[in-house]
Amino acid sequence: TGRKLLGMKNPYFFAILQQPEPMMNALAEFLKARNTRTAALIHVDELFGLEQAGALEAAFKEKGIQIVEKKSYPLGVKDLKPVLNDIKAKNPDAFVALSYPPDTFLVTAQAREIAFNPKAFYASVGTAFPVYRDKLGPTVEGVMGLGTLNPKSSPAAKAYFAAHKARHNKEPDRWASAHAWAGLQVMEQAVAKVGLERKALRDAIASGEFDTVIGKVRFKNGENVATPGVVSQWQSGEFEVVWPPDRATSPALHPKPNWK
Repeated sequence: TGRKLLGMKNPYFFAILQQPEPMMNALAEFLKARNTRTAALIHVDELFGLEQAGALEAAFKEKGIQIVEKKSYPLGVKDLKPVLNDIKAKNPDAFVALSYPPDTFLVTAQAREIAFNPKAFYASVGTAFPVYRDKLGPTVEGVMGLGTLNPKSSPAAKAYFAAHKARHNKEPDRWASAHAWAGLQVMEQAVAKVGLERKALRDAIASGEFDTVIGKVRFKNGENVATPGVVSQWQSGEFEVVWPPDRATSPALHPKPNWK
């Protein structure tokens, strides 16, 4: 795959954040387990949206979930209501918006405006940030998105959230920021083991397993293969992990509650 080539061509590069395939496979698995038959997909016409959409299409095909509508939209879009009205008319079981944060806010607000409320509503990347909850309030209840953990996930996660809030006077997001801290923990442990010689340090990271805030981390071809794809969902003010089952911090709300 492209990532394997990336690992071979860039031996000093390690991607700790989950890549599109595991994240979109997790979403497909979650939806398949809830007998989802049809889905609609929109995505920003940028690398993030294109990569995630490609992975999701493959995952849906493998799981037998039919995509009844797929639309891309440009960066900086100001109105998605015509697209959402078109999708609402098709009545899909699930809706997925692979979006940058401003679009995540937009698609959530406009779906609520037109009362488009499918059984599963998934929007990212903006969903993982506390400001999404704080700005939209009860509207976010039942909305899913990309995530990894929350303070309930482990004692290490609880301590990380508390330290972040004490230092910055605000909560971290429930996805990428903890991975950044985990990357520092990987480096710290590798340096403690082999010192600062670049080749030895690189080899230690490539071959080792590390205890971090996101759990065990292990790399293969430059990719973290120990952290699974995760589906999270806003429930009563927390971005609960609802998939995979062994990492879940709460049962999923499915079908999604009506918009508030």
